[in-house]
Amino acid sequence: MLTRLLTLFVALACCATLPTATRAQTTPAHPKGDVFVDKQGVLRWQQGKKEVALFGVNYTMPFAYSYRAHQGYNKLSGILHEQAIREDVYHLSRLGVDAFRVHVWDVEITDTLGNLQQNEHLKLLDFLVAELKQRGIKIILTPIAYWNNGYPEPDTGTGFSSIYSKTQAYTNPRAILAQEKYLTQFLNHRNPYTKQLIREDQDIIAFEVCNEPRYHKPEAQVTSFANRMAEAIRATGCRKPVFYNVSENPDVYEAILNAKVDGLTFQWYPQGLVAGHELRGNFLPFVDQYPIPFRTDKRFTSKARMIYEFESADIIQPVMYPFMARSFREAGFQWATQFAYDPMSIAYANTEYQTHYLNLAYTPAKALSLLIASKVFHQVKRGQSFGRYPQDSVFGAFRVSYRQQLSEMNTPEEFYYTANTSTQPRQPAKLQHLAGVGSSPVVRYGGTGAYFLDKLAPGVWRLEVMPDAVPVKDPFEKASLSKPVTLIFWNEQPLQITLPDVGPGFSLRPLDDIWGTRVQTTDGRTTVKPGVYVLAANGKSTDAFIPRTPFNGGELRDFHAPRLVDFPEGILQQIRHTPPVQAAVGQPLRITATITNLDPQDSVYLVAQHYYGRTLTLPTTSPKYATVEATVPAELLYAGELRYWFVVRKGIHKYPITFPGGFPGQPRDWNYYHPEHYATPIVAPSAPLPLFQARYDQERVEARGLASTAWTDYVTTPAGDLALRLVQGAPRVGQSQPAATVGPAAVLRAYFADKLVGRTTDLAGFKEVVVKGRASEATTVKVVLTTKDATAYSATVQLGPEVQTQRIPLSAFQADALLLVPRPYPGFLPLTYKPNAQPALRLPEAEVLQVVFDAPAPATGQRHLDLESVSLQ
Repeated sequence: MLTRLLTLFVALACCATLPTATRAQTTPAHPKGDVFVDKQGVLRWQQGKKEVALFGVNYTMPFAYSYRAHQGYNKLSGILHEQAIREDVYHLSRLGVDAFRVHVWDVEITDTLGNLQQNEHLKLLDFLVAELKQRGIKIILTPIAYWNNGYPEPDTGTGFSSIYSKTQAYTNPRAILAQEKYLTQFLNHRNPYTKQLIREDQDIIAFEVCNEPRYHKPEAQVTSFANRMAEAIRATGCRKPVFYNVSENPDVYEAILNAKVDGLTFQWYPQGLVAGHELRGNFLPFVDQYPIPFRTDKRFTSKARMIYEFESADIIQPVMYPFMARSFREAGFQWATQFAYDPMSIAYANTEYQTHYLNLAYTPAKALSLLIASKVFHQVKRGQSFGRYPQDSVFGAFRVSYRQQLSEMNTPEEFYYTANTSTQPRQPAKLQHLAGVGSSPVVRYGGTGAYFLDKLAPGVWRLEVMPDAVPVKDPFEKASLSKPVTLIFWNEQPLQITLPDVGPGFSLRPLDDIWGTRVQTTDGRTTVKPGVYVLAANGKSTDAFIPRTPFNGGELRDFHAPRLVDFPEGILQQIRHTPPVQAAVGQPLRITATITNLDPQDSVYLVAQHYYGRTLTLPTTSPKYATVEATVPAELLYAGELRYWFVVRKGIHKYPITFPGGFPGQPRDWNYYHPEHYATPIVAPSAPLPLFQARYDQERVEARGLASTAWTDYVTTPAGDLALRLVQGAPRVGQSQPAATVGPAAVLRAYFADKLVGRTTDLAGFKEVVVKGRASEATTVKVVLTTKDATAYSATVQLGPEVQTQRIPLSAFQADALLLVPRPYPGFLPLTYKPNAQPALRLPEAEVLQVVFDAPAPATGQRHLDLESVSLQ
């Protein structure tokens, strides 16, 4: 299966003859030369003394899993690692990236004594550096990773990090000597592509010594080690700034503040990592600020600040990055690099790091939010504040809307957006660059991929259109190269362009010579396939713009996208659909699904059946590409169970295919024997609406221990029902009692907005929240309802040792602070959020349930809360 799937995702570059590529829209041209840190801790360019502000990504193709995964892909596709790097760096340039950082897998390029090994991994790093330099992307390298190379597979690295642990790395004399030797040889390594020593390359502006070390007291030993590593770098003759991680070990942060380093590095995972599923709900308060506890310490203020990694992990929403970039600037950071950009060749499966997912082709809206975030980082001044959420949802040229799933930038020259928007460009006649997903007043596009418009001359533009990306699986579930989570389709899609200097009549000429000759239109409407084009007003000569015309460091024809080859029908035709949890009696029910590989001549219909009752065949509509909808009429929705199937008829003469299952035939055929079906209970207005059920919701909720002695589990009650257990245990031997100020012991977070959809007409009749559970001893439990605007309302309930059903009137819920769970990392970040104003709770606006268990750690044993269900009645 793996071999077959890899052959399906062959990324054939339409134009890939040169190593150069188009740079991002109006990315600032940075001064050439080195940088330095002034006495106020500000990173500045040596040339002109301007402040540095650089924003970008981590990217790991030369190393570890990414290298190995592409190695298998390369055997089938013929696309070398170098070509894959070239394609990905091109996309990074399109996304406004001007900063690159990676923790070098020292375990793959050293021996156990710290000697540098000249091998394929080092060669690819050199090639990557050369490609980045050609795009004007600046680099900070972290020479020591302290990781082995296996994740998510077994380790195979043989360098010093394979025999010394993180704690041994700074205490074992042999480990320290190996690191000093390696740093000396690494910085003196000559890149065969650039012909420069690493320490001399002016585009490698600084070094972060090591990635996420693990330290403990005493602090003097930590400071001594940091100084030795910094000195090993400087002893090579390198005078570039040296950065050191201060956020990974908050208990010994003073050890790093006392070290002889020029800058400090931090990371940000605002809602933790590895949820195992997509996180849903409004997480903007999680990224509203980045307060550093020692921000007034003079030892801190004299050092430059860098975010070496950040990510809105397990979130696909295209709204997080711009807020994060703004918060970084407010906190004084001058460098920020996301972790990690997915190589295009394996992004279909999101196997590199399942908790991260970012690629221009496969996550187009999220990728354009990174482009907008880069603009935020460059335009917002260091230390500038715009207030607190939600007042800061509009700041400068930027707008972020959770409800619209929209990030947007709008200046006279640039207009970028991540979803359909009605916003008018500020000055359409002055536009120079535009990029979007969806439609706007300037561009109406029927596809789901990203597109870019760059002005070449009055009335002449370069148009780049990416293929359609269709999510078919939750990308944050357990990953496998045999399981695509996003499919790519090279469809012809409708396009309407309204540009003042182009007008309704224009020509569209492909630069890749794949899709034919020039297209002419007189009404501003046409259709396009993925590729790159010259778009020109009628009468405008485009003879000067040929495929090899230089353009922003590359050529006009530069274009890279995944191509699908020999795709089996069973993989190509997929459905993504979750049945409504409940349907209301007597109310029509709208059912929506994503279905891939639908051609214009195909038809889709819904077969709906009241169990042991009538069966109807219902037509569907398609409000957007790959989305189908049908309405089940009220006559079928009397109390009972609704069963249904989606049937796809390919063309006119082909046999139908039925989902779930993708089986040939249709449910009303006498010999259709497959039992698979979708089902939704049809309930009366008085029926409870479940917000959380332990038996069914394990894979869609976040249940976490917050205290160091707390955890979660699932258990059965004496009656045999499944319950979520929130546990506060006693400290282990040698473990200190958890601080009383760190927050509650454990919490359940459950997103339930999708459960309300089938019961919208009944919401006004609900009067109380019903909690079923028990506690090991009499315990006060907090129940929280949170709205789409992230305002929280709480009430409490008492539970004891016997299973109880306790009722809380909705009128009892009062405004409260929102507990930020999953917990932000680093741990010094805020754990609660409360807006300035909170109107009364409106149930239709609610979307998230929290159940908070706050019990002190016992001296022995454990205290626990067993939660079976929470419902509305």
